[in-house]
Amino acid sequence: MRKLIIFAFIGFLAQLIDGSLGMAYGVTSTSLLLTFGIAPAVASASVHLSEVVTTAASGISHMKFGNVDRQALLKLIIPGSIGAFAGACFLSNLPGNVVKPYISIFLLILGVYVLFRFLIISKTRNEGKSINISRKKSIVLGLIAGFADATGGGGWGPITTPVLLSQKGVPARKVVGTVDTSEFAIAVSATLGFLIALGWQEVNWFWVIALMAGGIIAAPIAAWIVTKLPSYLLGVLVGGFIILTNARTLINTWTFTDHWSLVIYMFISIGWTVSIVYAIRNNKNPVP
Repeated sequence: MRKLIIFAFIGFLAQLIDGSLGMAYGVTSTSLLLTFGIAPAVASASVHLSEVVTTAASGISHMKFGNVDRQALLKLIIPGSIGAFAGACFLSNLPGNVVKPYISIFLLILGVYVLFRFLIISKTRNEGKSINISRKKSIVLGLIAGFADATGGGGWGPITTPVLLSQKGVPARKVVGTVDTSEFAIAVSATLGFLIALGWQEVNWFWVIALMAGGIIAAPIAAWIVTKLPSYLLGVLVGGFIILTNARTLINTWTFTDHWSLVIYMFISIGWTVSIVYAIRNNKNPVP
C-alpha cells in the first residue's frame, strides 16, 4: 500500500511538471520507477499505459483553457504515433544510451536559445499568434520525438517543446498545451507497441493505476497554471528546465565527479534564478 501511495505521488508530481512545462512526465516517472529495480522496457510500458489516461485528462483540461493550437496538433499526432509505435516495438534492440547524449547536447543548446529569447520578449506581444509549423517539419519532428519517447521512457515533450518554442512569436502556453494534448496519441501508439512486444502479463496494473490516479488529479491544476503564467515567464521556466534536465543526462553519461557535478548544477540553478528575476523585472510595465 505504501508503494502505491508513492507511485501515485510520482504520477501527480510528474503530471504537474509535464502539464505546466510541456515535458518531463515520462522522464520523471521512468527514472523513479527504475530506482525500484524495474526493467527499462517494463517501466516505459507502465509509464505509457498510465499516460493514456493522464494525457487525455491533460488534453481536455488544456483545451478547456484554450491552450491548444489545433492545426499544429493534427500535424504532429500522425508522425508522432508512427514513431512511438516503432520505438516501442524495437526498444530492446536499440542502443538508446549511445544516441541519448547527442540528443541532449542538441536540446541543451536549444534550451539556452529558448531561455534567452524569452528574456527579451514583451509581456503581451504575440500572445495570439499560432504555431506555424510546416508539414515536412512536423513529420520529421513527430517521427523523431515519438521514437525517442518510446525508447527512452520519455522524450516527446523534451524534444517537441523546445523545437516549437524556438519559433519567434509563438506563445509558450500554446506550445505547452499542444504538446501535452498531442501526447495522448503518442501514449496510445507506444502502449500498443509495448503490448505487442511484451504482452499484458509483464505489466503491473497496480503501479499503472497508481500513476494514473496521481496524474488525473494534477492535470487540471497544471492546465490552469499555464493560463496564469505570462508567456515570457513560462518560456524562461521551460528553457531553464530544458537546460537542467539535459545537463543531468550529460553529467551522468560523462561521469563527472560529485564535486564538478555539484558546481555545474549550482551554476545552472543560479543562472536560471537570475533569468527569472530579470524576466519579471523587465516586464513590470505593460506594453502600450
